Order: sequence, then C-alpha cells, then structure tokens
Amino acid sequence: MKLSPKKLIFSLLQFGLWGCTLALLCWGELCCLNQEKFSSPATNFTHLSSPSIRIAITDSGLGGLSIAAHLVKRMKMAKAYREGEIIFYNALFSSQGGYNTLSRREDKIKIFHSALTSLERRYNPDLIIIGCNTLSVLFPETPFARQSKIPVWTIVEPGLEMLTTALRQHPEALVIIYGTPTTIKEGTYQEKLIRRGFLPERIVAQACPELEIYIERWFDQEETQWLIQGYIDESWQQIPNPQAPIIASLNCTHYAYVLPFWEKALSNSRHKLVALLNPNLKLIDPLFPEQLNHRFSKCSIKVKVVSMVPIPPETIDSIGRALNPISPATATALQQYELIPDLFEWQKYLHLPQNLDQEN
Repeated sequence: MKLSPKKLIFSLLQFGLWGCTLALLCWGELCCLNQEKFSSPATNFTHLSSPSIRIAITDSGLGGLSIAAHLVKRMKMAKAYREGEIIFYNALFSSQGGYNTLSRREDKIKIFHSALTSLERRYNPDLIIIGCNTLSVLFPETPFARQSKIPVWTIVEPGLEMLTTALRQHPEALVIIYGTPTTIKEGTYQEKLIRRGFLPERIVAQACPELEIYIERWFDQEETQWLIQGYIDESWQQIPNPQAPIIASLNCTHYAYVLPFWEKALSNSRHKLVALLNPNLKLIDPLFPEQLNHRFSKCSIKVKVVSMVPIPPETIDSIGRALNPISPATATALQQYELIPDLFEWQKYLHLPQNLDQEN
C-alpha cells in the first residue's frame, strides 16, 4: 500500500518524535545510573525525635575519638537531646598490627563483622558511626551491613560529598586523596568519583603507611610532620601537570589531629592549594537539624571508651592532649578506658604468623 506524501511525512514525524522520546528516557536512566544522588543519613534515622540517644563510634584505632569529641561538644552546645551516651568502640584487634597489616581482604571483613556484631550485642546503640575510612570501605561487604537493623553511618558519604563539591567548584583542579593503604587499595573514592563523571586524570591517590601510628604517639612532634611532608612529596610525583591547582582530601580520621602540619606542608608546595577537605565534622551534621536546636535546657552526656587491646600510656597522653581542648570529657574517658580482652572474636578468622597474637 502506497502512502500519500502528506501521510508519509506525518508518519516520519511520528517516528522521529517517538525516537527522541525513547532516547531521552534512556539518557535519563543512564544519568541516574551514573550519578549517585546524595541523601542525608537522617532521612532513614527516626531516632532524632527522641529526647535521649545512644551512639557508638567505632574505628580501627583512635582517630574516631576526634569525631566523638566534636560530637560531645556539639551536643552540649545544640541541646538537641536531653541525654546522650557516646560509646567509643575500638575495633583494633591486636596491638601487634591492625587491619592494614592483613593481606587477605576476607580476613579484614570477617573480623570487622565480628566487631560490629559484638558491639550491637553488648551496647545496643541507636546509631553506629564508623569513624574510620579503612573500615568504612570494608563495611558494605560485611554480613552485618545486610542483617542489622541498626542504622550505620560511614565516613565515606560525607567525604565523597565534599570531594564532589570541590571538584565541581574548581574544574581546573585535581584532587589528591590521602589515606591508609587499605583505603587507597580499595579504591572506593576513586571509583565513585569516576562514576560521577570525573576524569581519572583528575584523581590522585596517595597511601600513607603507618602515619596513623605516628599521630597516635607523637601527634605534635617533628617526626610526624616530616612523615607528612614525605608523603606529600611522593604525591607530587604522580601529578602530570606541574601547574595544576590541588584539592587535598584527608581521608583518614587520624589526620584531623595534625591539621596544622598538613596546612604547613601543603602551603609550602609548588602547587596552588584551593581546598583542604576534612570530612570528620560533616559526618555528625545530620544529628543536628535546625529544628532540634535548643529543644532542651541542657544535655547530660556520658562518654565511654572500650578496647580489647591495651592503649599505651604515650598514646593516651598524646591523643588526650589533642582531645582536651575540644572535649575534656572525651579526654578523661580515654584516660579511664575500659579494657575488655574478649570484646570480640578475631583469631579464628585469620591465617597469621605465630608472633601476631593478642596481648592482654
């Protein structure tokens, strides 16, 4: 059957409109797949309306105590809750080495799952905050992430949000992600940024082995400053364009203790620093929506620190001095920490040398 010229043109127009519509729908779906949307953790955390709250903060060391200290300080100022209980749960399993010393990824995941399971059973918190990048990138692979009904916030989300915003605000700049070997090896930040449309050439990742150990023992000493300078110098060697402006992202919660060292070392470089990102404080923002501010006349807060490994006196002194200006109560809790040798199981999950055992 032959179509008249008018009908033929009309059919072609219909086909063209249908094709354009289909293309737009497919493009929209593709954009949704490649553009992860930010969502505030508070959207699925109903306990905000309660007058009291129990929050557990966990870390593979003591970096997360900086988040605990700022949380205590903010709770007292905001008065959004009548009572608050902050439990810092040290997920470090051995004083001879932590998660970054393990070669098997599955061992790290099993141990952290065991730590989280024990945390839930012992303390039943309303919220768990993973104040550790190393553990945050492992968390989605744990059975706990799929099974537990307790809301869990990780440091990855605010860190990724800050990175995304900074890269969009400074399209000429590239970012250097500083973190532990596990954080860098996992590649979580790099992969998520690339999925959001940023070129791989704009992303540099620099591992900083043992820096967190130096910070815990000598947070204000020259040795720590020299180590930071050394890692910054290493990161410069990865930059293809010597004139490129720099966004520096501190993706280990320990690094906030030595922020002045980072600022000094980065300011002395040949690259222009356009942003220095520290996600620690942003992690707790959703706990304090504006409508809850000054809901009560005061906030009574209890702070507890628990650990299955002994915390060396020099570490207590070093980190305590860093915490005291922010929250004396948190510094005191560290000094009076509770040692629980059987806090969680870990040895049965490992294939370790005989000398890597738990010290009690």
